[in-house]
Amino acid sequence: MTRDELIAKIHKVEALFRSTQSHGEMQAARAALDRLHTQLAAVPEPALEFKFSLTDPWKRQLFLALVRRHGLTPYRRPRQRFTTIMVRLQRKFLDEMLWPEFLQLSQLLHDYLDEATRDVISRGVHRDLSEAAEVPELGQA
Repeated sequence: MTRDELIAKIHKVEALFRSTQSHGEMQAARAALDRLHTQLAAVPEPALEFKFSLTDPWKRQLFLALVRRHGLTPYRRPRQRFTTIMVRLQRKFLDEMLWPEFLQLSQLLHDYLDEATRDVISRGVHRDLSEAAEVPELGQA
């Protein structure tokens, strides 16, 4: 039975459950609903194609490594930009595992690279890393 067929059956049983007044029929409908939900959980969600555009080279490398670590194959179509990454995966996996993991590791990588950059510049170029001061417009009186 396909995922769509299971979902359709669940809707029918839920309608039966809501419309019945008999306690026995309600219990039978509830049991059938529980069995269908168990079957639905066992049917894998279809893999969808997702497109990611990552212009930062460090984040792109991190994302590619994560995708491959999870056994997925990243790709690009002909004439797509170098910054584009295509991946086929289940939406639930993307939403619950891959993307949150990427965001967390991306922030760690950003913090590390920021700290390393500040350290190298302050040691090798100049110690003052403060932003440029704002000055009033010239020629205005």
